[in-house]
Amino acid sequence: MRRAPKTAPSEIPATEFKARCLELMREVHDRRRNYITITRRGRPLARLVPVPELAGSLYGCLKGQAKIHGDLTEPVDVVWEALQD
Repeated sequence: MRRAPKTAPSEIPATEFKARCLELMREVHDRRRNYITITRRGRPLARLVPVPELAGSLYGCLKGQAKIHGDLTEPVDVVWEALQD
């Protein structure tokens, strides 16, 4: 007889999480659950959350977010200690 899969609780003790880890990760990812709180002795220890979906490639995702002030190749006016003997 085949059992129906358990649904993931919103809180789970760490020992039970260890036994059901892969199942719980799959459920959080596939069903896009908000999170599952992992507890130890009834106190929150960690949270299992889904990774946010990326809209596209990571390549170029920060384009236009940085500003350059001044000339990057121009020497600075500070003498480095490493250059002094």
